[in-house]
Amino acid sequence: MMRIFDGALPLLVGALAAGGCAQALTAVPPASSGRIDDREAVEIARRIFQNEAGGRPEFLTHWNAGEEFASVGIAHFLWYPKGYAGPYVESFPKLLTFLRDNGAILPAWLEPDTPCPWSTRDEFLAAKQSPRMTELRKFLLDTMPLQARFAARRLEESLPKMLAGLPFAEREHVRAEFDRMARSPMGLYPLMDYVNFKGEGTSPTERYKGEGWGLLQVLQAMSGLDPGPEALKEFARSAKAVLARRVANSPPERGEARWTPVWERRIDTYVAAQ
Repeated sequence: MMRIFDGALPLLVGALAAGGCAQALTAVPPASSGRIDDREAVEIARRIFQNEAGGRPEFLTHWNAGEEFASVGIAHFLWYPKGYAGPYVESFPKLLTFLRDNGAILPAWLEPDTPCPWSTRDEFLAAKQSPRMTELRKFLLDTMPLQARFAARRLEESLPKMLAGLPFAEREHVRAEFDRMARSPMGLYPLMDYVNFKGEGTSPTERYKGEGWGLLQVLQAMSGLDPGPEALKEFARSAKAVLARRVANSPPERGEARWTPVWERRIDTYVAAQ
């Protein structure tokens, strides 16, 4: 498995940014000089933090009404309580492993396999100012750039997952759209943010009426315009359409339409990033 070193963009994404589309999207990408420096890591972390938590440290630990799990960190990584097996990919344990492997010192009570200590939203909210929750928020605030690099690694790992099993023509379209975004100024930010926001789109449990809403579905629905501002606009248009379809397909009792304005404001930042 490739690793993200300090100041380095994953090799796959770096190859794409350098224009190595055909070779970079094979199973073993070539070496590349592509880099994400410290300043870029901080900036992308700031943007994701603003999207998920409004840039407010108290919202680094959150539990949405109507959900059965916590959402923590700059990208609101999912964290399940003990005994809960949800339909979405739980991402916080993977983040903790990455942070630990890259030199972060985890709180003494926290390990990558530690389930969320609060079993319900009411318990979570009641503990908002507890020593453990306060320590967790400080840890998440201190590791923001590393969390951005985790998002970069997830983007790196997402492409082979998305391409696997697609027919040839569709595979070529998806990887061309991925490449087009990666070569656009600030195009990595929407890719990194969306894959953490709504996943790769490859999990069979992340479907309503057989249709997903992840990065794969957004890339599939793009139309192949040139790189640059138009690529980001097209990505945003596609993302909004995919999420509108999700809401239309969702069980009515989940009330997902209430999230549409929030999701669309987030997507609008992809265009404004240029």
